[in-house]
Amino acid sequence: MSVEAVPTVQVDNDRVRVTEWRFAPGAATGWHKHDFDYVVVPGTTGTLKLVDGEGKAIFADLTAGVSYYRQAGVEHDVINASDHEFVFVEVEMK
Repeated sequence: MSVEAVPTVQVDNDRVRVTEWRFAPGAATGWHKHDFDYVVVPGTTGTLKLVDGEGKAIFADLTAGVSYYRQAGVEHDVINASDHEFVFVEVEMK
């Protein structure tokens, strides 16, 4: 049985959606596609495993406070590959 990451929507209006994601070790978002451009702001430092729609996996080492941007259309599953809780805030631009 897989562990699910826990999303908490903090803001959701006609312009943005801000969601805090908390991942226990091994927890995953599940398959999803981003309909909007988005920015991720890591709250902790750690490693995420990103599996794309073709099943290819890459590992991303993220640092607390160092943000990154992605365009709409990204389809993936995100898994915490760290041995500790991983937290980030996702800001989607509608």
